[in-house]
Amino acid sequence: MEAKLAQAFAQHGWTIKRAHPYNPEKGHGFIDYQWEGIRVFNSIDPKAPLVVAESVWQYSQHILAGLISHQGPILIVANWDGQFPGLVGALNLTGSLTKAQVPYSFLWSEDFTDDFFQQGLQEWLATGKIVQDESHVRQFNPQDVDSQYAAKAEDLARKIKQEKVIMGVFDEGCMGMFNAIVPDPLLHPLGFFKERLSQSTLYAKMLEIQDEEALPVLTWLQDQGMSFQWGSDEEIELTPRQSLEQAKMYIAALRLAEEFGCGTIGIQYQQGLKDLVAASDLVEGLLNNSHRPPVQGKKQNILFEGEALPHFNEVDECAGIDGYITYQLWRSFGMDGDNTLHDLRYGEDYPVSGEDAFVWVLLISGAAPASHFIDGYAGAQSLRQPPMFFKKGGGTLRGISKPGRIVWSRVYIEDGQLKADLGLGTVPELPLEETERRWALTNPEWPIMHAIFDGVSRDQMMAKHKSNHIQVVYVDDKVDALQMLYAKALVFEQLGIHTFICGC
Repeated sequence: MEAKLAQAFAQHGWTIKRAHPYNPEKGHGFIDYQWEGIRVFNSIDPKAPLVVAESVWQYSQHILAGLISHQGPILIVANWDGQFPGLVGALNLTGSLTKAQVPYSFLWSEDFTDDFFQQGLQEWLATGKIVQDESHVRQFNPQDVDSQYAAKAEDLARKIKQEKVIMGVFDEGCMGMFNAIVPDPLLHPLGFFKERLSQSTLYAKMLEIQDEEALPVLTWLQDQGMSFQWGSDEEIELTPRQSLEQAKMYIAALRLAEEFGCGTIGIQYQQGLKDLVAASDLVEGLLNNSHRPPVQGKKQNILFEGEALPHFNEVDECAGIDGYITYQLWRSFGMDGDNTLHDLRYGEDYPVSGEDAFVWVLLISGAAPASHFIDGYAGAQSLRQPPMFFKKGGGTLRGISKPGRIVWSRVYIEDGQLKADLGLGTVPELPLEETERRWALTNPEWPIMHAIFDGVSRDQMMAKHKSNHIQVVYVDDKVDALQMLYAKALVFEQLGIHTFICGC
């Protein structure tokens, strides 16, 4: 990537200089600690034009301190590749810079020779900024909502503000996602309040649960048709012991949610908890599913019976707000409100119904509700998370998302206030061999959703979207999909979230 960038800059008469050297002891040239990023920026001219090149996932806080104080023009450049998710890392970084109110420009490319990239680069070199196409975006107009849809939206907004919602937060700041932390002064006016629950509390609760109590969770899943790719090597394979540990985490999470009155919870996992226990992914997918293994509480009652406990994966609090509102609003219309976030991981053109379309690959690290999958639990599998990142193992909850209509959304922070983008989309059913090819390009352990976003091109989505995450929920045929989008937008607006409609 660096070599190709150097060639691209050279075509415009510029040379680039690496700000930090390759480290032969570590075997890489990445900035992998926050203190190191601060040290690197102390050696950079604060007024120099700066390029942040992204070809892998990165932790934004490693460079955020330096970027916040940098005075020169900043250009974020991402690759376009499924295997090396620089575009995902870049979306996280641009969302974080937007929240931090740091000016930046953003470009992406497969090989840095295409017209879109070259023209954008020339613009940035000449002016220090790039103006992107956001013609697909308009402000939400509450007058667009039909009365029957508006009534339920207004009722939900009033209920949230009156009764309040407790978000169980099992530690903040997962994987450098500064953009995923909502400060309390922005959260409280919505009617949402954090219950700060350490992940050590979750671990302690897990230790109270015996194998005999956890085993029925796995049995229930197998009876539903879900399969586990079990082996015997703890180092590289998913084992029954790891899955049993995940069942204990599932029980513990529900019991803590009941104890603290949480309407939604988020587990960070990737920091700290991953060094203690198996992955949280199976747990996260189950919690976001209304139909899931029953768990008894202290009074022998079934906890959250017949309901999901909306979980904001990777403790993304913006997704937590969105996920709770979506779940409750959809249920008020008699629909399945199961929803989840995904990464905007990759995408390619592909013929759908005889016409070329840009089909996104949406993935989330290991978990989506089985209600989203073709054949539900019978189409769900649990595969071991990659040993490089999850040394304690643990299985995913993966499947292929079923065809249908979706509403997509993202809550984010810009100009010191909460905002949201919403749009419509379609999930096509691609041939299995194409799905397998896309899985092989990315992470075959994780759940996949093929998505086409109505009226929003690849480059428009990249330019406007302020996160690596996107929230998705299916819409039944019995309702008007656009009116459901408007109803959700109305809830956001009534709570004080400034909302935009994208592509429709």
